[in-house]
Amino acid sequence: MLALSALVLPDRDPPVAFIADVQQAEAAGLRTVWTYDHLTWPALRERPWYASVPLLAAAAVATSRVRLGTQVATPNFRHPVTFAKEIMTLDRISGGRLDIGVGAGSEGPDALVLGDPPRDRRERAERFAEWLRLLDQLLTQPVTTVRGERFSAVDAHQIPGCVQRPRVPLTVAAAGPRALRSAARFGQAWVTYGPYGGQVDPESWFRGIGDQSAALTRELEVAGRAATSVRRIVQLALDVRWPFESAARYADFLGRLSAMGFDEVSVHWPRADDGRGLPAGVLGPVLAAHGL
Repeated sequence: MLALSALVLPDRDPPVAFIADVQQAEAAGLRTVWTYDHLTWPALRERPWYASVPLLAAAAVATSRVRLGTQVATPNFRHPVTFAKEIMTLDRISGGRLDIGVGAGSEGPDALVLGDPPRDRRERAERFAEWLRLLDQLLTQPVTTVRGERFSAVDAHQIPGCVQRPRVPLTVAAAGPRALRSAARFGQAWVTYGPYGGQVDPESWFRGIGDQSAALTRELEVAGRAATSVRRIVQLALDVRWPFESAARYADFLGRLSAMGFDEVSVHWPRADDGRGLPAGVLGPVLAAHGL
């Protein structure tokens, strides 16, 4: 049976409302609570928006079982040295319940906020590959010195290191070939939205996500890893509503994903104020479909 996780937006105001949502998700039996690691979100530019790391730290001390993570951290504004220190600290605070989602990042507000020049898709992919290599090294070694093209570390200490060994699990967001290659090399999990856009019909969505999963399997084979060595996660976009049209349709949705080798589905946690979450009234049937 596929695990169920949820993404809680970091815009809850006051921030204790975020903690309450995480606690509710834990009580419901969800595997992981993710939150977006952005500095702003275009759809909510004029609303409160809080930083993911302190929110996750607060959630860690307010919970005891549910796993916690970013979805996803990118090189757009995070340097591997400082981020690795924050990851290690969060893993310690949570008692080893941290999952870190990482990705190449889009050419959006987070990519421009530090005044960096625009980058095309290839440049972002190459930057991500270097960023991820250094992050992996920082999280697995007590002291790191690396001088790279874009990112460097000089006598960077990671003591006492992560609770989880050899490091915190990395969930790599990937759709294109370069990012899938990075997922196959460094990831303990892979996350995808599948084809973007709510106008994609269900059959096209399934074909697209199946093609992505098959491409990951090929990259894992090249990397010498088993197809089952990477946990496969679907993060449902806010505009993908058709799986929730009925209990039968959601059950079929889960069955088809399971047949393709997926392990987990992540939804946006329900919120009554603006509809940016799981549709009202379907949480109970969704929980039941996952055996919760």
